[in-house]
Formats: sequence, structure tokens, C-alpha cells
Amino acid sequence: MAEALDAVGFADLVLESCNLECESNNRNHMMADMGSQTLVVRRGQSFTITLLFAGRGYEEGVDKLTLNVETGPCPIESSGTKSHFPVSDALQESAWSAVVDHRDGTALSLLIYSPPDARIGRYALTLEASMGYQGTSFRLGEFILLFNPWCPDDSVFLEYEDQRCEFVLTQQGLIYQGSLKFIVPTPWNFGQFEDEILDICLQLLDTNPKFLRDQNRDCSRRNNPVYIGRVVSAMVNCNDDQGVLAGRWDDKYEDGVSPMSWIGSVDILRRWRKYGCQPVRYGQCWVFAAVACTILRCLGIPTRVVTNYNSAHDTNSNLVIDRYLDEMGNLQKTSKDMIWNYHCWVESWMTRPDLPPGCDGWQALDPTPQEKSEGAYCCGPAPVKAIKEGELRLKYDIPFVFAEVSADVVYWVLQKDGSRKKTIHSSTVGKNMSTKSVGKDTREDITHNYKYPEGSDEEREVFAKAELQKSYLTEEEKGVSIKIKVSEGMNNGCDFDVYAVISNNTETERLCRLMFCARTASYNGVVGPECGMKDLLNVVLLPNAEKTVPLRILYEKYGSCLTQDNMIKLVALLFEYQTGDIILGVRDIYVKNPDIKIRVLGEPMQKRKLVAELTLTNPLSTPLSGCVFTLEGAGLTEGQKTQELASPVEPGQEAKVRVDLAPQLSGLHKLVVNFESDKLKGVKGYRNVIVAPLPK
Repeated sequence: MAEALDAVGFADLVLESCNLECESNNRNHMMADMGSQTLVVRRGQSFTITLLFAGRGYEEGVDKLTLNVETGPCPIESSGTKSHFPVSDALQESAWSAVVDHRDGTALSLLIYSPPDARIGRYALTLEASMGYQGTSFRLGEFILLFNPWCPDDSVFLEYEDQRCEFVLTQQGLIYQGSLKFIVPTPWNFGQFEDEILDICLQLLDTNPKFLRDQNRDCSRRNNPVYIGRVVSAMVNCNDDQGVLAGRWDDKYEDGVSPMSWIGSVDILRRWRKYGCQPVRYGQCWVFAAVACTILRCLGIPTRVVTNYNSAHDTNSNLVIDRYLDEMGNLQKTSKDMIWNYHCWVESWMTRPDLPPGCDGWQALDPTPQEKSEGAYCCGPAPVKAIKEGELRLKYDIPFVFAEVSADVVYWVLQKDGSRKKTIHSSTVGKNMSTKSVGKDTREDITHNYKYPEGSDEEREVFAKAELQKSYLTEEEKGVSIKIKVSEGMNNGCDFDVYAVISNNTETERLCRLMFCARTASYNGVVGPECGMKDLLNVVLLPNAEKTVPLRILYEKYGSCLTQDNMIKLVALLFEYQTGDIILGVRDIYVKNPDIKIRVLGEPMQKRKLVAELTLTNPLSTPLSGCVFTLEGAGLTEGQKTQELASPVEPGQEAKVRVDLAPQLSGLHKLVVNFESDKLKGVKGYRNVIVAPLPK
């Protein structure tokens, strides 16, 4: 059959094939780690496709080419989810457009540009070819469009390359745990470019309740990182949707996985999809934050995990945390307000055109389900600058985050006659706020981003603006005060001493009663059984002198009731007989687990096998059974990620395994390791491995 000819003898264009140039486009769009099977590009930046026609090539002035891009189940041009645009003479900066890059016989390369405010998601790409009358449509394929921190016109633009590398491209990092006085860096494999993760992140967007209620409206808002951040914050927890993680804080994890056992987000997200979007059991704040970080980085939004020590949970929005003790120093559950030893959330970088000037930059997002926001368990994005300035009326959830870092804490002692007495106490919330440094495995303190120095004029102005009536509880230079100090060697399996240090800064002798108690605790402030106690009825304090009272903490007391958070809460109550004052000292201590030693045997080189040797010495006086090492990163296959020991490990002996590695990419890799046994849980370790490229 003869081909259709126009008036001047040209046959219709017939598309033979389309090459989406995945490998080169992905590399140019900072998505090389995604491989070359799927085209993944960033908005506000052009990409190239190559069309191969059968019979004849493209003729300028004869052939009219038009491209069509669509995303979502109901694409509409007015919603920004569909665009129909011709191949023209020049690219446009604010709209979808395309130009001819070059021609070679029957091959034609096109340069396609997406606007910097395009909706993110999975797109279908089609071509229409005509010669002035009805043409032919060809399906070219699919691509995924993401946010672009490299594009100055994108609302997530980040100026410095080292920060873009850290907050978007880096797949491993550190999350800070432990306690205020003993900060512990914990390795984590975010793995945002690992197999399946991008597909899972897009599926998560399509599972959120806003999408299920109104697909068109939800997809039309996916150009806005504020909206995406809020959706992710809600979908990482499962409290009111088909979210990723179920939270649990009671140390009973037999029907799931202990939060302390996770060392990466990849396994969690894959489990969520594998089991039909059922919540994965279990997470706590750092797990929620880490999974949110993976999703947001994967979608192209610069994100980091932050930790706030002595973090307040203000349930009644009065910005005051009331804590109640009995006369033995035991915390009472009279108030729902809590102080967590630490709490993790994420910060994401974006502009806030919906708010007054000065709110761009880092935004706090908290996926841990605590309080509802606009009917859903989510929090943020709250501009960090607005939190610091006390701008509580701006969106979203600034009062809650403000309280986490700046609320007042008042301790009351409930007395036998039913009355309560306020203690003299110097503790404040929002301390040592921590995140991983850019390009280094060190801690950066970011407290100054959230609050002015305590007691400064700027801080007082902020609280006046926030209409807060706060009374600052500062330690008196005069009078009687108490501090809790600790010794070296607070290692799991060992006995150790802690000390109540009492200072009498007066000219007279004082007589006091000291209650000094230790209890195991969880990181969210919930206390467990007593593991040390001293009650001294007649403590004599000489004028202008200091007295130290030791308390011995025995492993036989704390070992069986230590939670997987490895926390012990120390409370010292000093009752002063002459004045009737009650002075309080509180300190959370972290019992250190043994180190995992990681040796890499062989020269790390791309696509070549090397061996990692993992060892851990049993520090306890009893054998460890059920010993398992789990690993993430550095070219591991699924079968290598779990290494079980067949025999128990005797006291003082080493648990040891060797694992074959085969990293596929050159550069820096972080091997992340977790160790579990019947008596030791959640022991973490990591090793940076620099992999050389294959010789040319």
C-alpha cells in the first residue's frame, strides 16, 4: 500500500523508536545512582530525547511536532497536570517547551524543558506529528519529574553544592541519640536511590487521604514543597491513614521489629509496599524522622534529621511543662505533659511564599504522631526563623515546635497532706540541638537557629511578642544548690558510681534530708523500676562548702530492666529543714554498649569483591545467645544483610562474622551495622569505605 503523500510529495512521519537517553539525562540531573532503566529528571532543567523515524527524517517547515505531557489519573491543563506544547524555536523559562537539538538523517534529538514550578510525579510523554492536517500520535514513554535544588527558580533551590550533596544526594548519615550529657551518633542508611524506593515514594503520595478524596486537587498541588512536606509528615505515621510506620514506646515489640533494630529506611519502605501498605511495626521518633528524610530527599527536597535534647511535649498549649514528684522523688502521672530525653524531627529547605518575608529556609517537619494538625497527625512545615522569633500565628504548628525547644519546666512535689510545693530547679528544654555536619561525620550544634541565648534581651523580646508570661528558674548563686555528676566507664555490664554534689553558698550550717534515686527509663521520659536508692535523713552542710554523696549503680539491679534506650534517670531531692525549700537535681545518663569493630580486608575497588570482618566482645557476665548482625550499604545483596551466629558467645569472648562486599559504584560508602542478642539490643556501628573506580 502506498504511503500517504501531501501536496508536495512528502510521506507522513513514522516513528520507529524513541531513546529517552536515560543514562546521560539521569547523570546530568544528578540522578546517576538511579541507574539507566527509568528516566528521572529534575524540573527547571532541560533533558534530551532522540527520535528515529522510518522512511524519511524530520523536515523543518514541513513537519509540525507537538509534545504532550500528563501526570496523575485525571490530567487537566488548568490544574497544571497536563501540557500540550509545540517544538518551537526557543525554550521558555516558565512553561513546558521543546526545541530541536540536532538532526542526523532520520534521527532527531529534541531538548525538552520543564518549568521550575511543574508538578512532580510520573509523566506520560507523547508526540503528535502532522503536516498541517490531522496527524499521528506516538507514545514515547514515561519519565519521573522531581524537585530541583540546583535550579535557582525552584522553590527548593539551595545555593551551595556541598549542601546539595549532603542534603539531597548523600544516602548514609548519622542520627544523634543518647542523652544531653552523652550524645551518641547512630549510623543510618537513608538509601533514597536504592531499587524500588522512588516508586514507593510516589505510591505513598498516591495513598495519602487527600489524594483519595480529590485526585485532581492533590496532584495539582504537587508543585509545592510545603504541601508535599505536609503530606509526607502525615503518611510516615499510620495514625489516621495507610501510613508507613506504627509507633510503640512500651518496650513490647514481640509482634514486630524493635525500633532500636532498624539501621536504614529501605527495608521499612519495601515492607510497607510488599504487605499492601500495612504499617510496619515499630518506629519511634528517630525512625519516623529518618524515613521522612529518605522520602523527601528522594523527591528532591533538601532534608536533614535534627535532634532536640530535653524536648518538651506540651499537650495543653500553655507553653509550660508541669512535672510532679512524690516525696520519694518518683515521677507521678498527674500531667500528660512530657519531657523527652531527646526527640528527632526533620528540617527541609524551601521558600514560603505563603508567609510574610523572612520565613524561607529550613522548615521543621515532625512525622512522629503526637498532636493533630488540621485533623491529621502531622506537624509542619514550621519555619525555623519564625520559631526563633516567636511568630506563633504563622503556618504550620509553630506553637508546638516552639514549646518543644523553649517551654518552661516546673517541678512540683506532692506532699502527704495533699498540698504541692514548687521546687528550685535549673533545668530547661531545647538543649544541644544536633545534626550531622556537611561533608563530615561530626556533630553540628544548631540550637542558635531555634532560640536566642537564654537570658538575653532578644530572648525576652521574643517571649513578649509571643505573649508569654514566663518565670525563669535560674540557679541561685546564693543558697543551697544540687548537681548530679557521673563517673567514667558507665558501660553496659559494669557497676559504676554517680554523685549528688550539694553546695551550701551561705554563711550558716544547713541540715537537710537527701533522697537520691536511680530508675531505668525510656528516651521519651517514661521511668521503670528502681535500680539504686539512698535516703539520708541528716545531711549536714557546712558554710560555704560542698558535699558529695555517691550512689552505686549495680548491673545486677539495672541489667534486667534496662530498656533498649539504655537510659537511667537520676533524681536527687534535697529537703532543707530550716527554710522548707525543696531543691531538685535531675539527670539522664546513657549506659554505653560495647563497640562493633569493623575491618575491611582487601583493596576497595568498584565491582570487585572485598571482605568486611565484624566483631563485638561480650561485656556481660553471662553468655549472649541469638546473636545476629544486620548490615546496610556498600554493595550488599539481600542474602548478605543478615548474619546469624550458630553458637552463644561466652563472657569476654568475641562475636565475629565475615561478609563479602561488592560495591557497584565508586566513591564513599558507609557500611552500617546493627547487633542483636537476647541481652544486648540495638548495638550500632559503621565504617566509611572509599571505593576506587575501575582502572581505565
